Amino acid sequence: MNRHPTQSSFGTSASGAPNRDLTKRLRRERGAAAVEFALVMPILLTLALGIVEFGRAYNVQTTLAAAAREGARTMALKNNVVDAKESSKLALSPAVPSPEAVVINIVPSATGGCTANLNATVTLTYSLPYMTKFFGTTIPLTGKGVMRCGG
Repeated sequence: MNRHPTQSSFGTSASGAPNRDLTKRLRRERGAAAVEFALVMPILLTLALGIVEFGRAYNVQTTLAAAAREGARTMALKNNVVDAKESSKLALSPAVPSPEAVVINIVPSATGGCTANLNATVTLTYSLPYMTKFFGTTIPLTGKGVMRCGG
């Protein structure tokens, strides 16, 4: 290793004083690291927020599909629209923060209208508000369940 005779391997001179060139170089590198961090941080933050928002939307979407399936099952077995809506609303908690905002559409829409060899279809629609408002205000989500009437 070629070193100046008055410089040790730890960036100090033989007398123990810090090497000025090394100190300047370290200051420049710290400044470059701060600039690189400032450039990369918004991209990483956007990516992290996107992952969180997507995961939350996916969770609510699967909950809507399960609640619609539960409502279709209740309509197919009990042939009662009120019971089908109630079972769908019960299946929505805790993933959907405001179940009263979910629009429930049931076909056939009348109690007693679900006869043998017909399908009971329940469709749930919900506008999920974004937590961060970084990607917009809401995203429309829909869950659909279909079952043959008469069990």
